[in-house]
Amino acid sequence: MIFISKYIVPKGYAGITIFPFVFLKYKASKADKILINHEMIHLRQQIELLIIPFFIWYGFEFLIRCVQYRNWNLAYRNISFEREAYVNENDLNYIKSRSFWKFFKYL
Repeated sequence: MIFISKYIVPKGYAGITIFPFVFLKYKASKADKILINHEMIHLRQQIELLIIPFFIWYGFEFLIRCVQYRNWNLAYRNISFEREAYVNENDLNYIKSRSFWKFFKYL
């Protein structure tokens, strides 16, 4: 389910996925297939890791990357979940062909 909310989506980002919802900052973003695919990849990741463990892992890895890179954006871009989503966001069939084990190559 996709919602538009400029208040939930953090500044500098176009969307955020919090199972089972995808929040987009702008109404026009609903037509952006690449962005929607990126967020759907996150939705699949959350389901596979049973939601709460996903957010714990995401937060923990983000903290590690912040210490590693000392740069917020670089840390965010290098979270394994984000790397997988950014690398595959242009492949609109990725979710159909993705196996659970594919995620581990982004660690």
